[in-house]
Parts: sequence; structure tokens; C-alpha cells
Amino acid sequence: MATPLEQFLVRAEALLARVEAVLPQAPREPDWKLGFAFRWRKRNSGAAGGASYLQAVAHVSPIALDDLQHIGPQKEQIEQNTRQFVQGKPANNVLLTGARGTGKSSLIKACLNQFAKDGLRLIEVDKADLAELPDIVDIVAGRPERFIVFCDDLSFEEGESGYKALKVALDGSISAQSDNVLIYATSNRRHLMPERMSDNMSYRHDEDGDLHPGETVEEKISLSERFGLWLTFYPFKQDDYLAIVGHWLSSLGCSEAQIEASRADALRWALQRGSRSGRVAWQFAKDYAGKLA
Repeated sequence: MATPLEQFLVRAEALLARVEAVLPQAPREPDWKLGFAFRWRKRNSGAAGGASYLQAVAHVSPIALDDLQHIGPQKEQIEQNTRQFVQGKPANNVLLTGARGTGKSSLIKACLNQFAKDGLRLIEVDKADLAELPDIVDIVAGRPERFIVFCDDLSFEEGESGYKALKVALDGSISAQSDNVLIYATSNRRHLMPERMSDNMSYRHDEDGDLHPGETVEEKISLSERFGLWLTFYPFKQDDYLAIVGHWLSSLGCSEAQIEASRADALRWALQRGSRSGRVAWQFAKDYAGKLA
């Protein structure tokens, strides 16, 4: 028969096991040999005890810098900034903003493919998980590789926790930013938060007016200013759009005669979608080349 002490120890062990099942687990390191791109994931998202972890991306987009047409100045700046980073020189966090489908996300993926052999790694983080940026930085801080934290299609609404977490990660924490981590983000908004007419109406003089309305506006634009490098993308002209269509059709095996014959169809395709962008050009090229095949 078990003694009272043995019974107490058994019950204590059972209680500890139940507590450990409820408490969130510490993030664990991935197998870094599995790839050069990772995603920040949550297991059992929303449930108690769900552990966040880095998941290797098995199939990375093979896009190259040469595939991205008519964004030469933006490509040159981000390539130079990334080269400085992988060489251990000072480099900036980057915010890419502007017209949809013009190559913002693709440019970051192309930089990864360009510099992966030099030790560059990419970690994609969803906006909802930005509050866990300190955990990500702690995991990679001692690694010899250089890490880009990639936030795609970034924008915030009032009160979202990720907004302040990203501000602190960029330039606000008492701890120095790790020198092997940069943040690259894309957005269709330059200031990342909506600016409303009511912001200007706060200048009214009544008992419920904002005492410091200028500070309200400053808060909304302060996040963008923490990115050292801004790259702005603009809608393509018609000739630029057709040149991009030609590039993708050529890469898909079409002849010069077929590319020339596709021009009218390419323009109709863009008109139906209300956009002349690199994404629309790629979609048309796949449709057109697929039908020819």
C-alpha cells in the first residue's frame, strides 16, 4: 500500500502534467537544413497550449530578378539593400507600397532566390501573428544566417495589436534590434492605417473635441516612418504591360509571331480586369499559352 507521501507525489505529478498541457509551449527551432524559406505557424490555433513554430516551405517560388520588368529603380534599391544586409553591412527595413499586382511581393521572393546561396533566409509572418515577433527574433538571433521577416499585404484597422508590436520591433524596444534580422513589408497603403475625414473633424472646439488632434494623425503615420527604405510602385503604361506579357509568353515557349498576335487579346484581358499589372500579364500569358499548347 502506498504511503501518504507517495500518494501525494503521484497526485502532484498528475497535476503538473495537466498544467503543462494548458500552458503555451516555448517556440522550438526548425531544422534549418530543410530549406531557406519558413512560415511562422500556430499549432491548434486559438486553443490553449498551442505552440508557435517555424515551418519550412517545401516549394519556394522560383521567380528571378530578371523576370520582373519595368520596375528598374525599385529593383536596384532593394537588391542593393539586401546585398548590404547579407554582407553584414548596415541596411534598412523596407516598405513596398503602391499599385496592386506590380511586383512588390515577387520582388522580395526574387531577392531571396538571388541571395539564398549567400546565407539569406526568409520568414513569412501573418499580420495576426506580429505580436510574436520578439519570439521569432529570439530564435534566430544567434544564427549565422541573415533573416528577412516578410509581412505581405500589410494594413491595420483601429485597435489591432499587431500595429504596436510591429512599431516596437522596428524601432521602439529597449533591446537593440538583432543585426541579422530585417523586416520587409508590402502594402497597398503607404501609411498602413486608414485615414478618415473624422481625423480632420477632430479639430472642432467643444467639450468632446481632441485636445491634441495633430498627435492623433502623427500616430497613424508613425509606423511607416520606422521603415528606413520606402519603395513606391505605380500602374504600368500600356506598352510596359505588353512588354511584360511578351516576356512571360516567351518564357512559356511562345514564338515571336505568337507574341505579336497576342497583343489585342492581352489588351482586352486587361480591360476586363480593370488593371494593367504584372499579375494580370502573367495570368493572361498562362491562359494564352495554355490554349496554344
